[in-house]
Amino acid sequence: MRIFKAVAEEGSVTLAAARLNRVQSNVSARLTQLEESLGVALFHRAGRGLHITAEGDRLLAYADRLLQLADEAQAAMRPDQQPSGSLRIGAMETTAAARLPIVLAAFNRQHPQVDLLLETGPTDHLLDGVLRHRLDVALVAAPVPHGELVQVPVFTEELVLITGPAHAPVRTPYDVARRNLLVFRSGCTYRRRLEAWFAEADVAPGRISEFGTFEAIIGCVAAGMGVALMPMEIIGQRKLGRTIKTHPLPPAIAQVDTMLVWRKDVLHHPARAAFAASLAPSN
Repeated sequence: MRIFKAVAEEGSVTLAAARLNRVQSNVSARLTQLEESLGVALFHRAGRGLHITAEGDRLLAYADRLLQLADEAQAAMRPDQQPSGSLRIGAMETTAAARLPIVLAAFNRQHPQVDLLLETGPTDHLLDGVLRHRLDVALVAAPVPHGELVQVPVFTEELVLITGPAHAPVRTPYDVARRNLLVFRSGCTYRRRLEAWFAEADVAPGRISEFGTFEAIIGCVAAGMGVALMPMEIIGQRKLGRTIKTHPLPPAIAQVDTMLVWRKDVLHHPARAAFAASLAPSN
C-alpha cells in the first residue's frame, strides 16, 4: 500500500523509488503483484509517466485509511511512545499566516522528531481532507456539520470588511452595492459570510473574483478593485492601515470560531494529541 500510494502521488516509478529509498525494479515488481492480485489495472502507462485509473483512485482512498490504521495500531502498542512520524496539518490560509508560525516553531522545538506537513485551503477542502484520511488535523471555520469529527475551538477571529483607503464609511451592504467582491475560491466560510451579508440585505454585489492568496486579495482591495472580508488579526499584524480601510461588521458576520478538527475513529495519535495540546487556550 505504501508503494502504491507513493507511485500514485508521484506519477512515476522512478520518483516513487527515490522517495521510498528502493530500487526501481522492486517498486515495479511490487506494483505489478498488487495489480495481479486485485485483477485490475491501477495505472495507465504513458511513456515514462503513470496516470491513475478509476480503480486505482478508489483503492487510493482505502490505502490512506489502511495506512492510517496501521500507524495507529503500531502507536497503540507503545503507549509511552513520544510523538514522532508525520503530522499532516490543514489550515485556512489566513490562519496559517497569522496564527501558526509561532505555534509551529514552538512545537518543532519541543517535538523535533515529528515531521510537520502543512496544507492550506478553504474550509470545505480541509474538512474533506480530514474525512478522507488525507489530513490528520485541520484548522477550519465554524460551524462544522460533521458528527464524525472531534471539534475543539482554538481561536476566535473578528472579520472586517476591507476597502480602499479613501472609501467612505461602510455600515450596511448598501454602502458597497455593486462593488466587486474579492474572495477565496468556493468552499471558504468567510466568503459565504460575505455573500450572505449582501443576500440578507437583498443587495447585489458586482462581479465576484476568486484569488488564491490573501496577499493578492489585500493588494487588489488597496488598488480599488473591490471589497473583501478578512480577519482583523491579519490586518493588524501587517500594519496595513495606510493602504486599506477596515469597516466593522455586525457580530453575526464578524465573529467566527476557528476549530481544530480530527476524526473520532482515529483513537491513538501521539503527534496529533501533542499538537492539540499546543493549541489549548492555556497556551
